[in-house]
Amino acid sequence: MFIIGKVLFTLIFIILVIMLLASCIKIVPQANSWIIEFLGKYHTTWEAGIHFKIPVLYRIAKKVSLKEQVADFEPQPVITKDNVTMMVDSVVFFSIFDPKSFAYGVERPIAAIENLSATTLRNIVGSMTLDETLTGRDEINGQITTILDEATDKYGIKVSRVEVKNIDPPKSIKEAMEKQMKAEREKREAILTAEGKKQSAITLAEGEKEAAILRADAVKEQRIREAQGEAEALLAVQRAKAEGIRLINEADPTDKFLTIRSFEAAEKMADGQATKLVVPSDIANLAGTLKALKDTVE
Repeated sequence: MFIIGKVLFTLIFIILVIMLLASCIKIVPQANSWIIEFLGKYHTTWEAGIHFKIPVLYRIAKKVSLKEQVADFEPQPVITKDNVTMMVDSVVFFSIFDPKSFAYGVERPIAAIENLSATTLRNIVGSMTLDETLTGRDEINGQITTILDEATDKYGIKVSRVEVKNIDPPKSIKEAMEKQMKAEREKREAILTAEGKKQSAITLAEGEKEAAILRADAVKEQRIREAQGEAEALLAVQRAKAEGIRLINEADPTDKFLTIRSFEAAEKMADGQATKLVVPSDIANLAGTLKALKDTVE
């Protein structure tokens, strides 16, 4: 009975020792760091991997995540340079690069970042007008990021960027801005309408001008062609007359023929309007004269 009790006690002791040793083996996950204290004083920082902790003497004071973290702060009342009060909230992206400074540098690091961010935001926006604040978010983000990054170095915190998430002006300012935007839209619409009418009138005038030029060119071309046609017709008539005279001369007309042509010429001179035709008594002499002229020409 005594032997059984002794064996049982030995087994319990071994199990307790194994459990104690197992509890002393610690594994730090990736992207984490643990702060170790020895008898209440900082001893070392464990990085990712397996470590052995002596019970009682060593204590895990703080477990620190090295991942990038996001702190979304509540909206803060801010007064601009032109005395407009509005609510502004921001988002801070940060990571821890020195776990020891983070653990011992400040009591409540996130609260410290929030208060520092709100104070910095008030200072920056307080030096800007409302319009500059609404259009200068990138400038505000850059200034806050620089100031917070420098101020949190002693806490072991790296501020990567700060974003102004929302800017909420008073209701009266919103209404005034909406009216201004509406007036600007109506102004642009009126300008575009006027430009469209102007361009339409210019295009119409240019079209009428080109049409008038084309009509004038067409009339000019028509008159030129008509004049050329008349000139060619007159020339053809004169050529025909000349050809007729030449043929008559070549045919050696008799006095009787010339007398008949004289009568025809006299009839044409009357033009069909005269009721009487007076024939000169020396019409035969006239024919003889024409014959003499013909002979002279030859």
